Amino acid sequence: MLLQIDIPAPNILPPDSVREATKNMLVKMQTEPDVFWNEFLQNALHFGLKVLAALLIYIIGSWLIGRIKKMLRRVFDRRHTERTLASFITSLVTISLTVLLVIITVSTLGVNTTSLAALLAAGGMAIGMALSGTVQNFAGGIMLLAFKPFKAGDFIAAQDFSGKVVEVNITSTKILTTDNRVVILPNGALSNGTIDNYSARPLRRVEWQVSVAYGTDAQAFRDKVLGMLAADQRVLQADTDMNALYKQLNISAFQLSTVGYRMDAIPAPMVALDSLNANDITFVVRAWARTDDYWDLYYDMQQRFYTELPQAGFSFAYPHLDVTMLPTA
Repeated sequence: MLLQIDIPAPNILPPDSVREATKNMLVKMQTEPDVFWNEFLQNALHFGLKVLAALLIYIIGSWLIGRIKKMLRRVFDRRHTERTLASFITSLVTISLTVLLVIITVSTLGVNTTSLAALLAAGGMAIGMALSGTVQNFAGGIMLLAFKPFKAGDFIAAQDFSGKVVEVNITSTKILTTDNRVVILPNGALSNGTIDNYSARPLRRVEWQVSVAYGTDAQAFRDKVLGMLAADQRVLQADTDMNALYKQLNISAFQLSTVGYRMDAIPAPMVALDSLNANDITFVVRAWARTDDYWDLYYDMQQRFYTELPQAGFSFAYPHLDVTMLPTA
């Protein structure tokens, strides 16, 4: 019985395609020169038409992109869009259209763009994963610039910091604190957190807590404090002309049409007994003022309470203990 052994055939590498094509071209040039040159001219003409079409597409596309860019700028200027947001959207649209134009131009030359698109997608995914925090701040910046919870010049409190907003860009927000520090807040966390905007409205209510001793005449105290508030021109009264006030504050009709922005009348200043404590009684004092006058009015009136109320016979209370000594037997 004969044993049959199958010996695998050796792996033969395919011939180099470029070398083989060059060889065939040379052979055809020598054997059939007329056919070779006819095909060469046809291929050259066909490729030249492709190059011409690609150049034409690129020139027209570049012109259209420039027109779209100018149109976006005019629209943003007409609507007074935030400059950072307008610049970002314009750049994003321009870059996206330019990439699309390059892909169309390359495909016109007959180059397969499937691998190029896959490469761009993979590169974009890799960059997005590497810069996930930056992308989050980038998206947060878009949200802040689009919805405008604050603007440059507003006094805000956010992320355990408070200060005046000095700059809002696409990835971060800079605020200047009251002790002259610059704090840079990432827009990602800022857009997802709580923002307290002290400057969002042109008018604010000021409140004081004033504690005095038991036995104080409540009506006399109320009349005295109301007189002090009426004497200060920064305190808005119930008869304030709202139209004249908003005109003085340079408030636009668009702002006044915003829900909750306009007040048709100012509540009158009030003084009320707020609480009965162990050692004193506390009155709450409330009045309305312009937002720009808030802190000056608060501290000035606080000092006037301390200075003028004792002169008017109203004493401040303080914790104390009465001790009675009994005579010894």
